[in-house]
Amino acid sequence: MSALRARLGAVRRRLLKLDAARRTMRIMVPVLVPMKEKRSAHLLYAAVLDGQTVNLHAELPVSAGTPQSAEIVVGTGRRSYAVPARVRTDRDGRVLVDAAVLLGSEVGGVPVTPGRWKLRLRTSAGRASRSLPLMLADVPPAYEGGATGPMVFSPVTGSRHRIVRSATGEARIICSAPKAGVEVIQLHIGHSGIQVDFRVLGMQADGAWCEFAASGRRITAWPAEVEPDVWRVAVPLSEMTPGGERDEHWDVLLCSEGRRSVRVARKLHDVRDPRQVFAARKIVVAPGPEDLIMVESRYTAAGNLRFTCSTAAG
Repeated sequence: MSALRARLGAVRRRLLKLDAARRTMRIMVPVLVPMKEKRSAHLLYAAVLDGQTVNLHAELPVSAGTPQSAEIVVGTGRRSYAVPARVRTDRDGRVLVDAAVLLGSEVGGVPVTPGRWKLRLRTSAGRASRSLPLMLADVPPAYEGGATGPMVFSPVTGSRHRIVRSATGEARIICSAPKAGVEVIQLHIGHSGIQVDFRVLGMQADGAWCEFAASGRRITAWPAEVEPDVWRVAVPLSEMTPGGERDEHWDVLLCSEGRRSVRVARKLHDVRDPRQVFAARKIVVAPGPEDLIMVESRYTAAGNLRFTCSTAAG
C-alpha cells in the first residue's frame, strides 16, 4: 500500500506542475506574443498543398532590413536542415520571403521523422546573419467544395504533414508516420483473370497473402514482388464466376500473421468521392467453355478496390 501511495503521490505532483505550467503560459502569452512579433517574420501564407511540400510566404519586420539571402531552417532537437528561400521587395516597399520546403528523404527533401518540427527564417547580409521566428496569425482553413480537397497525405510516402500554431504564435510542422495501407498502382482485367499491382505503406508485405472476399467465399492468392516495393497478385476468373443469378462483390485484402487485414485501396489522392472520379471499367469475359460473365472494377466511397461479377446474357 505504501508503494501505491508513493506512486499516486508522484502522479499528483506531476499533474499539479503541469497545471501550474499551463496557468503560467496563459498569463505570459498575451505579454510574450506582442514582444516577439516586433522581431519576427510574419507568415502571410502557410500551407501544405500536395501532402509533402510546405509553401511559405512571409513579410520581414522593418528591423530586419533587406537581406541579401534567406533560408528556412527546419529543426527538432539537435537536428536542423536549411532550405533556400527567395527575397524580394514589393511595390509598397515590404520585404517578402517565399519558400517551398519539400519534406521526406524519399522524395529528395528534408529528412523529417515523426514529431514536431520548428520553422525559423535565417537571413544573411554580408557576414552578418540573423534568425527570426515565423509567426502565424492563424492556420488557413481547408477549402471546401469541388471534386477535390486538400491533399492530406504524401502521395509517395503516405506520411502526413500539418502546419500548426504554437501557444506563442510560432509556426510548427507536425509529421506523422504513414498509416498501414495497401495502395493500388495498376490493375488489369484479362479474359482469364484479374491482376492487381500494389505497394504497401507503414507495414511489410513479406510473408503476407491476399484474399479476394465475397459473401460466403474467399480466394487466397500469394503476391510476388515484381519490382522494388511493388507487388503483384493475380486470381483466375474461373474461381470468381457467380454461382447463381445474383451479383457477387469482391473486396481485396492483404493479410499477415498477427495483424488485422488491410483492404487494397486508393487512398493517396485529393479526390472527395472516388466513385465519381475514378472511372469504372466493365468487361465481358468467358472464363470457361459455358461461362460468360461481366466483370466491373471500381472504388467505393472509402477508396477500397472492389470487383463485381455478374452473369452476362449469352
